[in-house]
Amino acid sequence: MAFVLVKLSGRQPVAKISAVTPMRENLVSSITSNGKVEPISPYVIRAQLNTFVLQVHATEGQKVKKGQLLLDLDVKDASAQLAQARQKLLSAQNDLRTARMGGPADQVAKVKADLADAVAARDKVQRDQAALEKLLKEQAATKDELAANELKLAKAQADVTRLQAVKDQFDRNVGFDAQRSVLQVQQAQSEVASLEEKVADGRITAPADGTLYSLPVKRGDFVKVGDLLAEMADLHKVRVRAFIDEPDLGSLEPNEPVRITWDALPSRSWQGVTEVIPKQVVQRGMRSVGELVCSVDNSKLELLPNINVNVRINSRERINVLTIPRGAVEADGIKRFVFVVKGGDLGVGKSTLEKREIKVGIADATSYEVLSGLSESDVVALPGDVDLRDGMPVQVVNMEANNFPRHVSDD
Repeated sequence: MAFVLVKLSGRQPVAKISAVTPMRENLVSSITSNGKVEPISPYVIRAQLNTFVLQVHATEGQKVKKGQLLLDLDVKDASAQLAQARQKLLSAQNDLRTARMGGPADQVAKVKADLADAVAARDKVQRDQAALEKLLKEQAATKDELAANELKLAKAQADVTRLQAVKDQFDRNVGFDAQRSVLQVQQAQSEVASLEEKVADGRITAPADGTLYSLPVKRGDFVKVGDLLAEMADLHKVRVRAFIDEPDLGSLEPNEPVRITWDALPSRSWQGVTEVIPKQVVQRGMRSVGELVCSVDNSKLELLPNINVNVRINSRERINVLTIPRGAVEADGIKRFVFVVKGGDLGVGKSTLEKREIKVGIADATSYEVLSGLSESDVVALPGDVDLRDGMPVQVVNMEANNFPRHVSDD
């Protein structure tokens, strides 16, 4: 019945909407996110042996100089092992020298003397044999005497052969001893070097000038190999690892200005620039983010490693460009469009909506830059309680221009 009445009256229902006119302003496209402060070149000092902390000579947050003593660790056991290893090394070096000289002097002398005596005894028996053979021809010696001397010669030659074999084996053993001694010396040297390093690691000193920003141990603590003892770095320049949501990654470029704020010092801000643009996306909680690395000036040493900070990246800036509220722009795939109010006097006569494609540039939190499709004289509908559509009759009851709303009277 209501539809019939509307039809008979010749009037259609008119949606009441708010609208806005495009305006010119300076627009800065920025990305805001969170991040974490990191030292650029940190020195991480870890325990190299299982031991106790004897003494702590520094405090967390202290500025230290290269070579300054930070900690003393208990290295009594390592020192005792080092003394034993050094003695073992000396013994191995002596054995190697002895082997390279041919073996122990007394043993070398005995082997050589025994062989020389046997050779001399054999040579004497050989001379006796020649003399007996001559005498036998002159019938001045008997065959039995010659035979007896032949037996003595055979025994003497056997002694020479045996003692020569003993000397040859002795020489081979000396060669094996030399090879074994070389390995023993190398092993002992390696053990000494390792223990010397552990003893040296008992005195923990600063590897460079900087700030000791982490010192998690105290006197009497037991530490295992690999446990963190201290962290330090030059904190005059730090980097911030910012976690940028995936949709914002495409607008990032190197050397863009960055503003850092920290909730603990709300009145302070720090300036930096983008450095390493993310090359991949990772999951961080419920977010899909790229990790952007920014270099930040920290000359007053106020930003501390591992604190959570707020990051704002001013990626692009446009001066005196035509803008429109983000809420007025709708998307259709990669295209952007608005509904332009056409015809009628605003707030008096009936107007209609025209769906119009526009091209947009950069955006900030509230506005888009309009590259084409609109002029400053156009009136653009804002979304409200009704779904906007092309050709829809509307009545503008509220105009927003230059960010100052004004009411338009009803029919």
